[in-house]
Amino acid sequence: MNLVELIEKEQITKEPSKFNVGDTVKVYFKIVEGTKERIQIFEGLVIAKKNGGVRETFTVRKISFGVGVERTFPLHSPRIDRVEVVREGQVRRAKLYYIRDLTGKAAVRVKEKKTVRPTKEAKAAAKTTKATKKPAEPKAEVVAEEAKAE
Repeated sequence: MNLVELIEKEQITKEPSKFNVGDTVKVYFKIVEGTKERIQIFEGLVIAKKNGGVRETFTVRKISFGVGVERTFPLHSPRIDRVEVVREGQVRRAKLYYIRDLTGKAAVRVKEKKTVRPTKEAKAAAKTTKATKKPAEPKAEVVAEEAKAE
């Protein structure tokens, strides 16, 4: 390993957030104003992820007062407090630059990823089976062995 790789290895955050292009995320970013430090939230759609390792960046786009705003964040920056996934999106592109040309709701909406969630009836059935389930009775062989041991 050369010197550059050693330094980069130290800078990589231990547990980066798991999000993909097309997800709607909240980025908690530390802002320094004079001597005070505060956290500002930037919520929007991830339209690109670039590079790898310590140089990895992601671009988030949001519509603010009718104007599209994009911001590129370094993933391993110490200024990023955390990245929270609001919605998982299902897209078929690695870069969503076409979103820049869209207007209105289409500019911030992508198809939501389908996840299998149990229905209310399935949840209720699961609760009743857990409540009525009796503890397992020991097998006859195990009981016989315990009797012999005594």
